[in-house]
Amino acid sequence: MIKEPIHDKKSCNQHIMAVHDAMYILNGRWKISIIASLCFNTLRFTDLLREVEGISGKMLSRELKNLEENQLVTRTVLNTQPVTVEYELTEYGHTLKEVIDSLARWGHNHRKKITGKD
Repeated sequence: MIKEPIHDKKSCNQHIMAVHDAMYILNGRWKISIIASLCFNTLRFTDLLREVEGISGKMLSRELKNLEENQLVTRTVLNTQPVTVEYELTEYGHTLKEVIDSLARWGHNHRKKITGKD
């Protein structure tokens, strides 16, 4: 008896396309780090600048704008002097927390495998 493949070509292509869509939104060096920083707290722009090591203010601004356009982050301007801007994940953005947690676990395990240290 011949077993049918678990995945047919159409479902594999749909799966790969979904991965491409996700990577298109999360691409680049900084977006995942920004999202990971916002998973636990609402942060001001300057706090994010400190939290995401190596990112410039211009790049952070660009990445936050893109994340906002994709409805993953909200931007709130507070009526303070000087003006304070806070960023937080939207409810939709919080759906990425599981992805971030999985990446963190994989990264930890990978570091341990490669270096032999925790």
